[in-house]
Amino acid sequence: MQLALNQLAAHLQKGLRPLYTLHGDEPLQLQEAADAIRAAARAAGHTERSVHTVQGAHFDWSSVLAAGGSLSLFADKQLVELRIPSGKPGKDGSTAIQQLAASAAQDENTLTIVTLPRLDAATKKGAWFGALDANGATIQVDPIERAALPAWIAQRLARQNQRVASAEEGQRTLQFFADRVEGNLLAAHQEIQKLGLLQPEGELSYEVVEQAVLNVARYDVFKLSEAVLSGNLARTMRMMDGLQAEGTAEVLVHWTLSEDIRNLKRAKDALTSGQPLPMVLRSLRVWGPKEKLFERVVPRLTANAAVRLLHSAHLVDGIAKGLPADGWPRDSWQALRKLAIDMVTALQGPPARHR
Repeated sequence: MQLALNQLAAHLQKGLRPLYTLHGDEPLQLQEAADAIRAAARAAGHTERSVHTVQGAHFDWSSVLAAGGSLSLFADKQLVELRIPSGKPGKDGSTAIQQLAASAAQDENTLTIVTLPRLDAATKKGAWFGALDANGATIQVDPIERAALPAWIAQRLARQNQRVASAEEGQRTLQFFADRVEGNLLAAHQEIQKLGLLQPEGELSYEVVEQAVLNVARYDVFKLSEAVLSGNLARTMRMMDGLQAEGTAEVLVHWTLSEDIRNLKRAKDALTSGQPLPMVLRSLRVWGPKEKLFERVVPRLTANAAVRLLHSAHLVDGIAKGLPADGWPRDSWQALRKLAIDMVTALQGPPARHR
């Protein structure tokens, strides 16, 4: 049973299932979802709790299977938590999880929570994950995308009876807040709580938020790719600065931008030859949020611009390895910034012609 994260609270009010599987890479939301299930379980009489963390190939799966039948004399019901940080239980684990999932529906005294990291499509098709999904509720915890972060912050502020100003000023405040905590939802939660402690209920001005919120953003190269493809130059440069400050390897940033350029060139060539773009993007393994961005920018990209970007990526590869190129900065980070700017410009399409 697939269950959306925003449906969990309403689901728990109607009653508990014997098995819950949480998977994703967003620590705050995973923690909050697990806390909500634990609270509902305690209210339902699951007073005894055991936690099992799978580490290494020699994990004792028999201890997990035996946990369901080991109630103490003083416990009414129990909560069993199985954590698999690697997301790969192995052959023995796969067999044990299938057995655990099958027996969960028959054991009304035990509620089981399985916690996993973000899983790829192949893993979700595996027999052990299929057994978890078939015998319980499965919740995928996705990161809050940058575009949705201001609304998420406003919602969290409302929980503590705080809000930003209306109209443009309020949006500017939320955008500032989002810029400072991007990629670090746990820090965003902490900053919101801090505002709840430091400021009274009611409206928060831009100045108050600016003074209170620290710059705790974390950036990764995959989000940099989305920033470039979306044409947001200010965010792109901010992420470049953040990646450099965090010590990210230049070659990794170059690989990310170059991979996008290669796929843009392939998609443009295929589109020009008459192939349908959705089919082309699937063949290039471009999906999710990036697929939507490609669908928007590929028609704008000219064939000549695609060739120029590919040549520029080749030059920057040499600069990152110590080979200078005419017309390009010698510093590899500056060259990467120029490449990103060229990408943003090219993806906006050719300039309008004035008669």
